[in-house]
Amino acid sequence: MSDRLLKNPILRGFNPDPSIVRVGDDYYIATSTFEWYPGVQVHHSRDLVHWRLLTRPLKRASQLNLLGDPDSCGVWAPCLTYADGLFYLIYTDVKRYGRTTVRGASGASLRDFHNYLVTSPRIDGEWSEPVYLNSSGFDPSLFHDDDGRKYLVNQLWDHRPGQNRFAGIVLQEYSVAERKLIGSRQLIFKGTELGLTEGPHLYKRNGFYYLLTAEGGTGWGHAVTMARSRALRGPYELHPDVYILSSRNRPEVELQRAGHADLVETQQGATYMVYLCGRPLPNRGTCTLGRETAIQPMIWGEDGWLRTSDGRGSAQSEAPAPALPAHVFPPTPVRAGFDEAQLPIDFQWLRSPWPQEFFSLTARPGWLRLYGRETVGSLFRQSLVARRQQSFCFTATTVIEFEPEHFQQMAGLICYYGGAKFHYLYLSHDEQAGKHLRVMSSLPNHVSSDAFTPMIPVPAGKPVQLRVEVDYERLYFGYRLDDGNWQWLPQQFDASILSDEASAAGAPNFTGAFVGMACQDLAGTAKSADFDYFDYEEREFRAFLKTPLPPA
Repeated sequence: MSDRLLKNPILRGFNPDPSIVRVGDDYYIATSTFEWYPGVQVHHSRDLVHWRLLTRPLKRASQLNLLGDPDSCGVWAPCLTYADGLFYLIYTDVKRYGRTTVRGASGASLRDFHNYLVTSPRIDGEWSEPVYLNSSGFDPSLFHDDDGRKYLVNQLWDHRPGQNRFAGIVLQEYSVAERKLIGSRQLIFKGTELGLTEGPHLYKRNGFYYLLTAEGGTGWGHAVTMARSRALRGPYELHPDVYILSSRNRPEVELQRAGHADLVETQQGATYMVYLCGRPLPNRGTCTLGRETAIQPMIWGEDGWLRTSDGRGSAQSEAPAPALPAHVFPPTPVRAGFDEAQLPIDFQWLRSPWPQEFFSLTARPGWLRLYGRETVGSLFRQSLVARRQQSFCFTATTVIEFEPEHFQQMAGLICYYGGAKFHYLYLSHDEQAGKHLRVMSSLPNHVSSDAFTPMIPVPAGKPVQLRVEVDYERLYFGYRLDDGNWQWLPQQFDASILSDEASAAGAPNFTGAFVGMACQDLAGTAKSADFDYFDYEEREFRAFLKTPLPPA
C-alpha cells in the first residue's frame, strides 16, 4: 500500500451493484443502469483512485430493449469477468417487479427476470449478441474455475405464498461450446437469518471456494456475508463474524447501506473490495445521489478468512491506496456543447434502443434537438436526456428555443428520479397566458401527489435560459431572457424527494437523481425543442439569496 488515500465513494452518484475485474494493469467496474439506456456503466482505472466512465456495452435492440420496463427495473447487478481472452458480461433485465414482500408474506409475489451473457475481446468494443441463460432469479454471476469449467450462480426467487422470497443462491454449469446452462441447478446457500440473500460472487483461494453475498436488503440493514467450502457445491460454512462489512446499527458512519460487494486482487497481491453505499442528506436522511460505489483494502487472516483492516467490518470514507503509479484522467467539462454527432458519454435516455425517435445532434448542428413524445414518466417513448447528479450541491443551466402551439406541448429543464418523483421547469402555451413557464412537481410522499406553480408569461420568439440551483434538500429554479438578470421563482422545492427513500409503499426505488432536458407533445405531432448547451457544475454549499447571481 502507499501513502495516498482512496476517497470514497470512488464512483459518485447513481452507480450501484459494482462488479470489478483486473486485466493486466487495468481495472474495470461495471454498475447497474436499470431503465437508463444504453445499459451497464463501465468505469476504468489504473490506480484504483482515479476513475473515468469508459463505455456502456448494451446499446443494440438485440442486446437490450427496456420499453415497458417499470421504474427501477431493467438492468440489475451486472457481473464483469475476464477469461480466455474475452470479457464476459452477465446481466438481468427485470420486466416486472411485483409486490415488495419478504419471508412468510401472504399471497404471491410474481416477478419476471431474464438473465443474459454477452462477450467481447475489447472492453470498449462491440459486444456479442446475447446468450439467454435463465429466469429463475436475479443477480447472476459467472465463475471461471481453474480447470476451465464455468458456473453461473444467481439468487433464486420463490413467488409462492408463505415462502422465503429470497430462497438462496443456486449454481449451474455453463457450457461455452453449447452456449447454454447444462446439468441441473443446485441450491448451495440458503443465507443467514438476516435474509434477503442476493448478489452472489464465487472465488477460489488456497483450495477453498469462497461465496460472497449481499444480505439485509439494499437499505439501512445491508451487509456483506461470506461463506466457504472445500467443494464447489458445498456445504458452505459461514465466516466466524458472518458479516464482513456492514453499516447496520452504525449511524455515525458516513457510508451507509454498505453491501453488494466484489473482490479484486492487485498486481502486488493485495485484496480490495468494492461495494455499494449511500450517503444520506444530513438533515433529511434520504440518498438523493442514489447508491454509489466505494472501495477499501481487505486482509486475509491466518485462519483463511477475509476481514476489513480494522477487523470490525466498517465502511471507510478514506482508505490506503495500493502502491500503483498515479493515473489521473482529464476532468469532465462543465459544458456539453452538443457539437459532436454523438451524445456526450455522461448523458443517457430512457428505455429505448432507438434514440433517433427522441433526439438528434445533426438536425441542427451544435444543438440538441428533442422531439416531443409521451408524458414525463411514460414507460415507453419518453423524450428525456439527462445526466447523473453526483454532488449534493450543483448548478445546471441550459438555453432552449421552443415555440409551443398549445398546452399539450412542453419542454424544459428537469430534475428527475422517476415517473413519480421529479421537478420540471417547462415552457408551454396557454389560451389565455400564451407562452409561459411553470413548474410541475411529482411528489411521491405528499398528501397531494402533484403540484404546479403559477404560469409566468414569457415572450414568443426568444430563447430562454433555464437554471437550477441545488443545495442538499433545497432546489430553486430560475430563468432569464437575453443577458438580463436571473429571475428566480419564489418557491423552494424539495430536492429530497429525488431519492430511494421518498416513495409510495411497495414501489421499487433503486436509481438516483438526474438533471437534464425533456420534451413532450401529447398531441402526437412530435413538436421539437432545441437546446444549445447544458452546463453542470458541482460546487460548495451556498446559502441561496433571491438576488441576481453571476452569469452561469
